[in-house]
Amino acid sequence: AEARSMESLEKQLICPICLEMFSKPVVILPCQHNLCRKCANDVFQASNPLWQSRGSSAVPSGGRFRCPSCRHEVVLDRHGVYGLQRNLLVENIIDIYKQESARPLHAKAEQHLMCEEHEDERINIYCLRCEAPTCSLCKVFGAHKDCEVAPLPAVYQRQKSELSDGIAMLVAGNDRIQAIITQMEEICHTIEENSRRQKQHLGLRFDALYGILEERKKELLQSIAAEQEAKLQRVRGLIRQYGDHLEASSKLVESAIQAMEEPQMAVYLQHSKELLKKITDMSKASMSSRPEPGYENMDHFSINVDYVAEMLRTIEFQTGA
Repeated sequence: AEARSMESLEKQLICPICLEMFSKPVVILPCQHNLCRKCANDVFQASNPLWQSRGSSAVPSGGRFRCPSCRHEVVLDRHGVYGLQRNLLVENIIDIYKQESARPLHAKAEQHLMCEEHEDERINIYCLRCEAPTCSLCKVFGAHKDCEVAPLPAVYQRQKSELSDGIAMLVAGNDRIQAIITQMEEICHTIEENSRRQKQHLGLRFDALYGILEERKKELLQSIAAEQEAKLQRVRGLIRQYGDHLEASSKLVESAIQAMEEPQMAVYLQHSKELLKKITDMSKASMSSRPEPGYENMDHFSINVDYVAEMLRTIEFQTGA
């Protein structure tokens, strides 16, 4: 139970970047997660390659990176990682743990890693040619006797350092990708907003054209209506003149017929002279006024809009706007 407790505690003291126990000084992020100062600085430098170090003569500006544990964005001031707060509690716990534990990190797991060829020999060296851990007997008498080897801890530390650097690069790359995604999402929003605004402007421009066409249509219709009214008034005036003449002539005809039926000559002669004069005057009355041929034609109000329609079809966006 005590061993399990120590192992559980050990897992809580592992840096998510280098996968080693936190090294002094431990820094505490705003999201309450911890990183080794070196690991935090590596991630920060990878995310902010143009950030100037503390030794620069110019006043450096702040930067930002994302916590590898929760992806929370950490914003730093001009001091960079060195402006973060040390987690003294975690440092004290690590000191106590190291005092209580007489074995190095992961030593328990390494005690059980034995050579398959030599069951009593621990794996304690690393074959550089075969890129595989092995034991001393394999180097002296076995398959790796002609290979170049190195101490297992040295290779272990080197590869852990390489893995830590790789993790830092991946984390920095992920931050850059996330920044690009955010930027492209903002571009999408801007595209939608610009498109909406241009659609609105286009609609207003066409509404203005519709207004011009409606106004011009109204003016042309008024011109047709005005000439129509003028022509109708003239023709209807002539109709009234001809109607009055026809009515007077018809009454004169009736009077003449009645005179023809008068049996007494003396009475007839008393009125015949005046009646003949009226008939003569009525016959001489000029009724030649009438609309000229084609007066009713309104074809001169026809318009040709083909060139306007063709011009409208050529409406296009201004390329240089």
